[in-house]
Amino acid sequence: MKQKVVERFLKYVAFDTTADPKNSNCPSSEGQRVFANYLVEELKGLGLTDANVDENSYIMATLKGNTEGVDTIGFISHLDTAPDVTGKDVKPRIVENYDGKDIVLNEELNIVTKVSDYPEITKFVGEDLIVTDGTTLLGADDKAGIAEIVTAIEYLVSNPEIKHGDIKIGFTPDEEIGRGADLFDVEKFGAKYAYTIDGGIEGELQYENFNAAGATITIQGRNVHPGASKNKMINALHIAAEISEKFPANERPETTEGYEGFYHLNDINGNVEKASMVYIIRDHDNEKFESRKDYMQETINKLNEKYDGRITLDLNDQYFNMKEKVEPVKFIVDIAQDAMNEVGINPLVLPIRGGTDGARLSFMGLPCPNIFTGGLNFHSKNECIPVRSMEKCAELIVKIAQKYAER
Repeated sequence: MKQKVVERFLKYVAFDTTADPKNSNCPSSEGQRVFANYLVEELKGLGLTDANVDENSYIMATLKGNTEGVDTIGFISHLDTAPDVTGKDVKPRIVENYDGKDIVLNEELNIVTKVSDYPEITKFVGEDLIVTDGTTLLGADDKAGIAEIVTAIEYLVSNPEIKHGDIKIGFTPDEEIGRGADLFDVEKFGAKYAYTIDGGIEGELQYENFNAAGATITIQGRNVHPGASKNKMINALHIAAEISEKFPANERPETTEGYEGFYHLNDINGNVEKASMVYIIRDHDNEKFESRKDYMQETINKLNEKYDGRITLDLNDQYFNMKEKVEPVKFIVDIAQDAMNEVGINPLVLPIRGGTDGARLSFMGLPCPNIFTGGLNFHSKNECIPVRSMEKCAELIVKIAQKYAER
């Protein structure tokens, strides 16, 4: 499977599928539509005759089972790449037998993946790593997941002696901008349980994620010529700074880990007259999550007393911790963990410090833990993925399908 999964991945990253948060259409970028059409034809070529893509570029297909009485399971990945860094004209290369030293991605532009900045790459000494040329992201999030799923399906097609039930394949658009599950038809998909292949390093297995909310704070100031502004000017930027200081410095993404939640000031814009701030609020624990939202509302209410109602807060939930929906059927996590052990993968059962399509799908009636792709440093020019991890993920998908047939 090694050669196949690498060949596929290198083909897939050539498609520019960068999501566009400013475009309300689905998909948000034409490249996702082009890639979706390509994948449907590839799946049909593997014999999945029901492979289809809808007008919004959601792909679904079925590998028919060869044994009866088996729960229908699904594997899901997303078409798009993050808008943080361009995914156009990706130029991947393979670093063979990685030596554990800094990786020069682009000598001309002096772009280097330094071990001091990314020490986790030293875990892969002696392995082949796929990297970028330092001018784009790689796209392992989530084209590696797609390559791993398609390669596993191809292997099952080519090895009919391996027993499995019906397997559903789903590829979604616009996951990176929070819309991946928006138009996903769970009933049409037809799986009882599913797994998103959208995690990080080899071994990751996740069934807990953040509860998430987004907040937009708008501040209306009053601009007056600075030479005659005493007791008249109300500087929206200073109010924004005051708001920022109300949230503890030790409760930010850069100061938290594990199950620790945070307030993250993601964006700030403005001038004296008007300013806006965009926050995201995250916590695994639902009570703490609700307390964080309450604290933000109370903070704005108090400042509005001081500034005569010049601040507005638009606070909305985004997604919730899938643990609530997965724990009642936790055997689906156990199956994946057992499968990892059987194929020589060390399971890393960790909470996601983020969210996946699977979180929302779990609340839509499709319990959906998350499994690694193998990639590192997602959403950055230093993104990379070990070839072995891609191969092991494809192998794992096959093993999970087998284990459902053995139940």
